[in-house]
Amino acid sequence: MMPSSVTARPPFDPELDAVLSAVTEQLPTLTPETIPRFREMPTPGRLTDDMLESSGLVRREVTVPGHRGARLAATVISRRDHTAPGPGIYHIHGGGMVFGHRLLGPVQMLPWIVEHDAVLVTVEYRLAPEFPDPYPVEDCYAGLVWTVEHAAELGIDPDRIVVAGASAGGGLAAGTALLARDRQGPALLGQVLICPMLDDRGQTPSTYQYADTGTWNGDSNRIGWSALLGERRGSEDVSVYAAPARARDLAGLPPAFVDCGSAELFRDEDIAYASALWAAGVPTELHVWAGGFHGFDLLAPDTALARAATEARDRWVARLLDS
Repeated sequence: MMPSSVTARPPFDPELDAVLSAVTEQLPTLTPETIPRFREMPTPGRLTDDMLESSGLVRREVTVPGHRGARLAATVISRRDHTAPGPGIYHIHGGGMVFGHRLLGPVQMLPWIVEHDAVLVTVEYRLAPEFPDPYPVEDCYAGLVWTVEHAAELGIDPDRIVVAGASAGGGLAAGTALLARDRQGPALLGQVLICPMLDDRGQTPSTYQYADTGTWNGDSNRIGWSALLGERRGSEDVSVYAAPARARDLAGLPPAFVDCGSAELFRDEDIAYASALWAAGVPTELHVWAGGFHGFDLLAPDTALARAATEARDRWVARLLDS
């Protein structure tokens, strides 16, 4: 176990460092008591109707079944001129398992809809601690099943669905892909895991390097995982669908894109997951962006590093959808 006193760490990208200072000044400390406050805060990267309008996109609201028969809100986004079945993007939002909403994150995927005539579905899964594991991942899987079952009316080709998410959404996307494989459910074309939250154990070097800095630090990470898992956090009694880093068998999963920053807490668990995918024979592309903090591409989209990360992700999706 690495001591918590470790201080040596890769520096933040200079352009991002200035953004980080401004962002962290506005963020309250995440505690169990401040979770409601986080849920009420304006979220950078929230998708708006103006963004959709300027991109020639439309949205409609639907209700989908969740775990144990719950009814969940969902948003479907497509091109205004969409007619023939196209690729499907099943989006899962981030927020540390405890906050966030279905319109947080899809802004990064608007080019996929515009350029590939894809249809995006994003579901309002239920949050911890009110709804601990397995509710979040089971809600996400149920929404995916609904999407496939209603593919024809949604204008989606059911053989060309990609699951995608950032942070907690990336971890839930990985867990959803595992559930789909193990239950012989929807056959996914790919999975896009953006700085995914994968490991509740918190024992990697990057966990200690960024325990007290960045947009998502060690305290926040422990609170998020504890809200999801309770006293099971860090024990042997944790499902691979909740914490995909614990999975021993990754064979048969769809091709994956994994990216993160070098200056963030999730760096090492993301690298390890990509390596495990390679070891299982899963086609995987990994990017670790030097100096990137957690969520830098969403929080600072106009910086050079964010543009490079977005371009690399978009190119991978394009190759996948054109294959």
